[in-house]
Amino acid sequence: MSEPQNPSSPQNPPSSSSSTSTKVSNQTNHGRANSSFSALKGHFPNPPDSTNPDPATLRDQWRFAIRQYSKWYSHAWGTAILAGVSFFALGWVIKGSNPLPSLSHQDSSHPPPAPSDEVKQ
Repeated sequence: MSEPQNPSSPQNPPSSSSSTSTKVSNQTNHGRANSSFSALKGHFPNPPDSTNPDPATLRDQWRFAIRQYSKWYSHAWGTAILAGVSFFALGWVIKGSNPLPSLSHQDSSHPPPAPSDEVKQ
């Protein structure tokens, strides 16, 4: 069967177009005046605290920040070292030998040293 309807609460409440357009314009402006700059009307989504937290809270936040920074710093160094080793290995595979000429044993750019023991007559 059909459900009884309550006449005091309509299914679709009437909406006025003026109130809807005002809500939309307020949402798109985010508290700024239309077509003019106003530094005093800025909206901060996360305003600063009105008072400083107690020292124990600050200490905990500072320790957490140090741990996070240390973790990110070590991850960055680990990633850089891994990338360097990977590119070195890739160069070795592509070239088929040591990709760094300064580390090769057979360096043909230098002439063999002349013996200094011989006395010219």
